[in-house]
Amino acid sequence: MRKIYKNKDISDGKSINILEKPILTEKSTTLNQFNQYSFKVNLNSTSFEIRKAIEKLFKVKVSKINTLIVSGKAKSFKGNYGYQKNYKKAIVTLKEGQIIDSSQEIKWV
Repeated sequence: MRKIYKNKDISDGKSINILEKPILTEKSTTLNQFNQYSFKVNLNSTSFEIRKAIEKLFKVKVSKINTLIVSGKAKSFKGNYGYQKNYKKAIVTLKEGQIIDSSQEIKWV
């Protein structure tokens, strides 16, 4: 089990590696009115690391983080049967009055 250092700051490169990309679906955009944002994150990242990364990249205060692992679906393509990859999703609730501007320039890898 990894040790978690609560007062340790993370670098910009690590915070970009933790947050893979924002999830922009119809369901996630309806969550924006409740001050909640969805991100696809690294499978090995903890909720504390996700909190630090979002606070560092977007300069906002996070009040709560919910994480879940989405299982990959079974698919068939041209007769070959396989699975999509599992991924981790984070739903981030910001403190009152804080917003994340979606037009802000961040280069997602």
